[in-house]
Amino acid sequence: MYMFSIFTSLSIYFAGIYIFSFKRKHLLMVLLSLEYIVLSLFLLVVVFLISFDYDYFFPVVFLVFSVCEGALGLSILVSMIRSHGNDFFNSFFLSLC
Repeated sequence: MYMFSIFTSLSIYFAGIYIFSFKRKHLLMVLLSLEYIVLSLFLLVVVFLISFDYDYFFPVVFLVFSVCEGALGLSILVSMIRSHGNDFFNSFFLSLC
């Protein structure tokens, strides 16, 4: 069961990396893939902590930082949509010139 959990969390992690690398047209897709990667890393950390019978203080701190990262990403998304009208990266870079 332990190896299955590690394999599952690593496959979820690499799926998130794939989405982050190849589906980066919209900012919302990038933010969702980053949250997917964070959740897979959280699963991996919890599996390791359960297997070695450690304390569960670190996953709480990890979740706090991931929530802060998600809130920061959403605020950037909202400000980009308000200023440019959409979340395409191509339209954002053309307006800087």
